[in-house]
Amino acid sequence: MSGIAGIIARDGTGVDVALLDRLRDALGHRGPDGDGRYIKGPVGFVQTRLAIIDLDTGDQPLFHENGSALVANGEIYNYLELRENLCKAGFTTGSDSETALRIFARDGVDGFDHLRGMYAFAIHDVVDNQVVLCRDPFGIKQVYYVETPEYFAFASEAQALVAAGLVGRNVREDARAELLQVQFTTGTDMILDGIKRLLPGETIVLRNGRIVERRRRQVLSERGATGNRLENALNEWDRIFEESVRLHQRSDVDYAMFLSGGVDSASLLGMMQRLNERPVTAYTAAFEASSVHDERALAREVAKACDANHIEVMFSEQDFWTLLPEVAARMDDPAADYAILPTYKLAQEAARDFKVVLSGEGGDELFGGYGRYRSVMRPLLLGGRVMRSKGTFDKIDVLRPGVLEGWRDGIAASESRENRGKRSRLSVAQAVDCSDWLPNDLLLKLDRMLMAHGLEGRTPFLDPMVAEFAFQLPDRLKVRKGVGKFLLRSWLERCLPMAQPFARKRGFTVPVAEWIAAQGKRLGPLVAQQAGVLEIADPVRVERLFNTPGKREGAACWHLLFFALWHQVNVLGHAPGKDVFEALAP
Repeated sequence: MSGIAGIIARDGTGVDVALLDRLRDALGHRGPDGDGRYIKGPVGFVQTRLAIIDLDTGDQPLFHENGSALVANGEIYNYLELRENLCKAGFTTGSDSETALRIFARDGVDGFDHLRGMYAFAIHDVVDNQVVLCRDPFGIKQVYYVETPEYFAFASEAQALVAAGLVGRNVREDARAELLQVQFTTGTDMILDGIKRLLPGETIVLRNGRIVERRRRQVLSERGATGNRLENALNEWDRIFEESVRLHQRSDVDYAMFLSGGVDSASLLGMMQRLNERPVTAYTAAFEASSVHDERALAREVAKACDANHIEVMFSEQDFWTLLPEVAARMDDPAADYAILPTYKLAQEAARDFKVVLSGEGGDELFGGYGRYRSVMRPLLLGGRVMRSKGTFDKIDVLRPGVLEGWRDGIAASESRENRGKRSRLSVAQAVDCSDWLPNDLLLKLDRMLMAHGLEGRTPFLDPMVAEFAFQLPDRLKVRKGVGKFLLRSWLERCLPMAQPFARKRGFTVPVAEWIAAQGKRLGPLVAQQAGVLEIADPVRVERLFNTPGKREGAACWHLLFFALWHQVNVLGHAPGKDVFEALAP
């Protein structure tokens, strides 16, 4: 795990070393264990390393005997199996990333289809005089790039490209509308104008700093359901899940996991218990007394049943006010997901003793867990509705005319693109979420909050073999009698009944609206006068909103507060401030 960045001079001249160093310095928090630099002609790479596998010889860049070089962020979990099919004698390190370099030398970009893992890497192919950038098929690891008259440049975080002076801080209005309405943004173009995302599964080839080829790896089946019986599917899932968790545990350092009261993390802990001789350490977020549902009691029971070392991490109202400015600043590619807050503190605590944690992201998207999927499956006449047809500010009259124009265009484009093959309405909805919501909210959150503390996050549900299995399940094994994740719940009931997999779950909630409401009179005027908010909203109405109780109003207040703090750092270039009130003070 690390941070990577690079530049390619389009005129073929040498690399600007000072520019390369600015990129490296902006990614220093991602790699506390060292850094590396590669310069050859017009190509320059840097990497900051968090050492997880091959601690002794895995420093980057890595080299092939033909002179090609690689820098990588992430892990390739099936690297040992891939080595069996490659020339073992050629390997010079024990690094998992060297596998990508050697499989490219043998098979070209087609070889990347064999990789199982989370990764973003760059290869300088000196044989064909080209640079190759690749991102894993779920988008677990991010790559951002800019194209200027002088350079093609890329980095693991968008803020590094800004810090290096390669691009400005201008906000794209359509992406801002998405962020306000649905808490994340979609597509190739990031919210800061001029910065683009490498899409999940995308590989690009560059010559002379210009993109000459694109390809996209797809791991979500379009063939439709195979019609598995429940018992057969359960046995097959047990085999696939065990293999995925086993691969995701490969590490030369100790690992832990994040445990909620939900089905996904309970399944993960149950399988980790099976595969580990020592007790697993599990971290659970807890909240001070509030109106939100607290699943700590169930998490405790699950941890006890699995003989886990269970650590509860309290997230208080004071944490909200003191940590939020830093958290919002870390989300350079913004997602107004309140789960960023406990994730940040969980990572802070876990990083004291571990470098790796396993987490349950992806279970809902692959196995049909969200309530919105059940709505999509129903006919419109029976209460069905289009996914994300409504936004946070639909009935909140504070924004200026035109601010939300086109807010759903990116989602509609994903729906059109993913509605193909023999996919059911449920599978289309899942694929849409895997296209944007998963990489641009959940996985972005996991990356930024964990890497802020030098902690690697691994997601065993997001594996190509798991996806192939899940996307060929019939709908009736995903959703049955109004219950999502039916297969996963059935497996958990068989393997870990203490988790109460068929009990009604109320979902994970952070009481941000409650905390904001308690400070509404003080907070409203501060938010209303922020430069980013003044551009989009009437200040009098914003103040009134922060003094209006209600669930919908609370969500709108949270989105405005997050946007104001994000804008302060990532657009205006201010320091985060020691707490929310100092950050917003005039």
